[in-house]
Amino acid sequence: MAFEPGQRGQFVSQINVTPLVDVMLVLLVIFMVTAPIIQQGVEVNLPKVRAQALEGKEEQFVVSITKPGEIYLNDAKLSSAELTDKLKAISQERPDRQVFIRADDAVPYGDVIRTMAAIKAAGIENVGMVTQVPAEGADTAPSERKSGSAGP
Repeated sequence: MAFEPGQRGQFVSQINVTPLVDVMLVLLVIFMVTAPIIQQGVEVNLPKVRAQALEGKEEQFVVSITKPGEIYLNDAKLSSAELTDKLKAISQERPDRQVFIRADDAVPYGDVIRTMAAIKAAGIENVGMVTQVPAEGADTAPSERKSGSAGP
């Protein structure tokens, strides 16, 4: 027999790893291609300001407000009342929990304040705002308006 590398009458078992390596390389390519496609979260256009980042210690709760005014807690779409109810349950379990707000740049200020009030009504005192760092050389200060007054 030609496939007997050992002594006469004994077979030597060896694992052929080439097919295993081929399968692993195919899986690696699949994950590399699909990872950038999978995007988590709600799409919002964040305001650009310069500020230091807060360090996160545990799972974070992020309330997102989209341009049309929809409210999301992490990825779940909720109304303002549902948000308060859900955050009340969270704050009863952990009163020191922190919530971050991501609001689109085009969302009216009043909508953001009403959402913050709903979070405060749930008993959560630690509320952070998520912003985006502006590109180098971009002007982040609001433009000043000069107004003149007509004198007598």
